[in-house]
Amino acid sequence: MVQSSSLTKPLGATWRDYFWLTKPRVISLLLFTAIMAMFIAAGGWPGLGLFAAVFAGGYMSAASANVFNMIVDRDIDARMKRTAKRPTVTRAVGTREALVFAVVLMVGAFLVLWLGANLAAALLSMAGLGWYVLVYTLYMKRRFWSNIVIGGAAGAFPPLVGWAAVTGELGWMPWLLFALIFYWTPVHFWALALMIKEDYRAVGIPMLPVVMGERATVTQIGLYAVLTVLVALLPLAFGQLHGFYLASSLALNAVLLWQSWELYRVPERPNAVRLYKFSMLYLALIFVAMAADRALWM
Repeated sequence: MVQSSSLTKPLGATWRDYFWLTKPRVISLLLFTAIMAMFIAAGGWPGLGLFAAVFAGGYMSAASANVFNMIVDRDIDARMKRTAKRPTVTRAVGTREALVFAVVLMVGAFLVLWLGANLAAALLSMAGLGWYVLVYTLYMKRRFWSNIVIGGAAGAFPPLVGWAAVTGELGWMPWLLFALIFYWTPVHFWALALMIKEDYRAVGIPMLPVVMGERATVTQIGLYAVLTVLVALLPLAFGQLHGFYLASSLALNAVLLWQSWELYRVPERPNAVRLYKFSMLYLALIFVAMAADRALWM
């Protein structure tokens, strides 16, 4: 166990330490879905001002949530190989400094989105931040195997932010984007959890592979993959998207289902790695296909 007293003393933090504190790799996909939602809502380029506001405000909001997460989880991060070099663990950034940084990012995100876009976008961003910190990190992560299902809904908020920034309101289409990420998240994260389940077991985090085993996990992944595909096809059923998206989504959904089936058939690390990596590409490309289709038809 890392002693909390040692974590309050930073060891000469640099800008790089603060940058990695924000988890830029995690943020990139979330921010991409917010930006693509803007293109989908606008049917093309949403304008430089809105783009800059959502890009900057969205990054700051997600970064703030990640910093809060690192502060809360620094004890378990220190005992997991994947997270042992995080700045809050190595003491590159002290707890107090990290907390101030998180608050500054949170306030900055709200102001940038409010002034650069609108109040709806700013409030939705804060809702996603609060869900990630309060519901997932503080309440669910260490208590329930369903933590990534309910708590992981925080990652579905960025498209709502992007859509609201353009339109100032939410119809059913942005909620379909929310649902798409909501059902996609267990497929993506449980594939990762299969890869590092021993780390989670060692620190007592009740991820699904630890609590119920591999077979239950790959079964759940398959079920959520099917739900993801069904949600991805719903915009076509309502006439919101057309031929380009139909062709693109059929191809992407077929690969997602096939890789989920391969993992179910042979629940071993190579198949989990392949599904984990493809799931990120899947989400990015499905949003690109939606944006391109709307630009072609609007």
